[in-house]
Amino acid sequence: MHTLEQLRDGALQGIRRLTLSCGLTEFPQEIFSLADSLEILDLSGNALTSLPDDLPRLSKLKVIFCSQNNFTKLPEVLGRCESLSMVGFKSNQIMDVPAASLPPKLRWLILTDNCVQQLPDNLGDCAELQKLMLAGNQLVSLPDTLANCHKLELIRLAANQLEQLPEWLFSLPRLTWLAYAGNPLSAQLEAEALNVPLPAIDWQQLAVNELLGEGASGLIYRADLSSAATTTPVAVKLFKGAMTSDGLPLCEMASTIKAGHHPALTQTLGRVAQHPENTDGLVMQLIPSDFANLAGPPSLASCTRDVYAPEQQFSPTVMLNIATAIASAAQHLHQQGMMHGDLYAHNILTTADGDALLSDYGAASFYDTSDAELAALLARIEVRAFGCLLEELVERCDLLNDDAQQQLSALVAACLRQDLMARPTFAEICQRLVELQSQQAIAA
Repeated sequence: MHTLEQLRDGALQGIRRLTLSCGLTEFPQEIFSLADSLEILDLSGNALTSLPDDLPRLSKLKVIFCSQNNFTKLPEVLGRCESLSMVGFKSNQIMDVPAASLPPKLRWLILTDNCVQQLPDNLGDCAELQKLMLAGNQLVSLPDTLANCHKLELIRLAANQLEQLPEWLFSLPRLTWLAYAGNPLSAQLEAEALNVPLPAIDWQQLAVNELLGEGASGLIYRADLSSAATTTPVAVKLFKGAMTSDGLPLCEMASTIKAGHHPALTQTLGRVAQHPENTDGLVMQLIPSDFANLAGPPSLASCTRDVYAPEQQFSPTVMLNIATAIASAAQHLHQQGMMHGDLYAHNILTTADGDALLSDYGAASFYDTSDAELAALLARIEVRAFGCLLEELVERCDLLNDDAQQQLSALVAACLRQDLMARPTFAEICQRLVELQSQQAIAA
């Protein structure tokens, strides 16, 4: 975090990233003194309503964040910023997205938690667009021209007013991560999931201890669950009410319940009852301390791909253990009529031996399994996400023999095929991985 005093004193000359959050109501003109170096400008958490017409003077600007401000219109001046590729205006009051506001190199657009009812047709002209985050708006449709965005990989559509998914979604050759919960098209299925009977665990039975983690949708605590005869260590997730980048916390709760039981999924034990503030919560099995995140989330530079530790390497056995467990978990979820929506390494917990758990249902979405065509299409989108994961694992795998390398490379290529229905099913993926595990065991 920087200060206006630093900016005015010239102490920030040459910096590439500027972060100012100090109740600004006007764009500080002193920012233009950084035009020779500034690439990332973060003005989130202020009270801005506009940007200056001469913003393009920041000729090296690649990323702008103006979340939690008071914009009602996406500024048209953004469209004249030639180097700008990432635009983030989360949690404003934006209703109007003018055609002129879209920069030519747009790669990543964040309009989460606004009041947008319609997007301009020329969004489909953004050939570099990879991530489109629109959760928490009032969209009833999307421009058909988005079918032209062949690089589009991640779309967040949760908590809008969509009655159906557009057909062109399934023509996008690289669509990998899709979220649409909290729309009329899936409301009935979400309500049914929330009504699935779970054991009610009275708040008085829980001795809540330290905070284990905080996500966009809630807080996770370590706790002790007391019954008549025993005390069991558990995790308790208390959901927030706020919109997240993926969607509504209540939809995540429904997904967590619907996921059911599988050895490679985090397990839900019951639903919190009688919370003193009526907060929704779930009690889950406590994940052992030897589990750790497989990777970190995407960076501004990587955009859609996770970031691994530079030294991260896997043995063939560990790599195949992780891949097989996650493919099986994904297959299980789709059998329940649910796509994870965020099948990424950063949402996978692993041990040194390759035990793996797929977690975080914040982007999960439901569909009717009796609609076989839709089910097959949505599953194949998730297959591409698995293909990206498998590609990352194989790249970091030591000592693979030539035959295994060829088989895994072929499986990755199959998962990443541009034609959705040419990709394998998760059942086929699981079968191939189990066969490779057997071959690896014999070779060892």
